[in-house]
Amino acid sequence: QVQFVESGGGLVQPGGSLRLSCVVSGITFSIYPMGWYRQAPGKQRELVAHITSGDKTDYVDSVKGRFTISRDNTKNTMYLEINNVKSEDTAVYYCAAVTDNQLATSGPVFGSWGQGTQVTASS
Repeated sequence: QVQFVESGGGLVQPGGSLRLSCVVSGITFSIYPMGWYRQAPGKQRELVAHITSGDKTDYVDSVKGRFTISRDNTKNTMYLEINNVKSEDTAVYYCAAVTDNQLATSGPVFGSWGQGTQVTASS
C-alpha cells in the first residue's frame, strides 16, 4: 500500500525559506515521476512542481525561480525547497506520484494522499 508522509512545513515570514520533505513507501519510488501539490483555503489542489524519474524538473509560473524540487531515490524521498516565501504560498502541501513526464498533463497516480504539511507565510 502506497504511503506518502510530508513534513517540514511551518510558519515563515515573507521572504523566508523552508524545505519540505516527502517520504514514500509501498511503491518503486525511482520509476515514478513525482510532484508537489498545494491546496490553499477555498481553492482546488494544484500541482506546482514536477520531477521526472530522470530528474527533469518543471514548475508553474507562480513559483518559478523560488521553488526547487529534488529527489533522492536511495532514500525514497522527495524535497521542495521554497525560497522568498510569499503570502500566496500559504497552503497545505502534498506529494504524489504522478502520471506523466510533463507537469501540464500530470495527475495523481494513486487515490490516496498523505496528511500534508502546512506552510503559512505571515509576518
